Amino acid sequence: MLIKNIEQRIKINKIVSLSAIGFAVFIVIAGFFFSYRMIQDSRRSIYVLDNGIPVLAKQTDVLLNRPVEYKAQIELFHRLFFTLAPDDAYIKENIQKSLYLIDDSGKKEYTNLREKGFYNQIVASSSMVSIHADSISLNMEQNKFQFFGKQMITRKSSVITRKLITEGFFEDIIRSPNNPHGVLLKNWRIIDNEELSNQTKNSY
Repeated sequence: MLIKNIEQRIKINKIVSLSAIGFAVFIVIAGFFFSYRMIQDSRRSIYVLDNGIPVLAKQTDVLLNRPVEYKAQIELFHRLFFTLAPDDAYIKENIQKSLYLIDDSGKKEYTNLREKGFYNQIVASSSMVSIHADSISLNMEQNKFQFFGKQMITRKSSVITRKLITEGFFEDIIRSPNNPHGVLLKNWRIIDNEELSNQTKNSY
């Protein structure tokens, strides 16, 4: 009877000991895991000085923001390319900035418009050209985009509104001061630029 009691106690002690060891191992592994997570989170933390005051900023996954950057690049290109004033220097400056964001298809379209006298008409008629982006669709599998917007040409006597639909492709490249998003638009073309309205201004 005594021997059986001793054996039972030994078994109980073994179970308790193994449980304690298993629990300790679990605690150690969990500690390592949470420490690793904290280190990873700390590496993503950036402190930005705002008037000498450190402000915590968090790094985010680049891939999560990439579609937003693609759309921002597409919108920026169209805004630079189609925002024009009756000033040769202003037009050339905007076009030059836009051409850093696109391959030679942008320069071909610029040359085409210049040969048609589009820019000379803007200067001669003292017109202002602006653009409004309605939507931008992305096909991430084909790296293809479509831009939907409106082009407004404001003259002294009228305001012309034209539909503007373009399409092209986009490609990741190295970021630079002239191309901060690191996106190059390719094989860009204007699909539709028909006139929607021509409103006469009231003259007083």
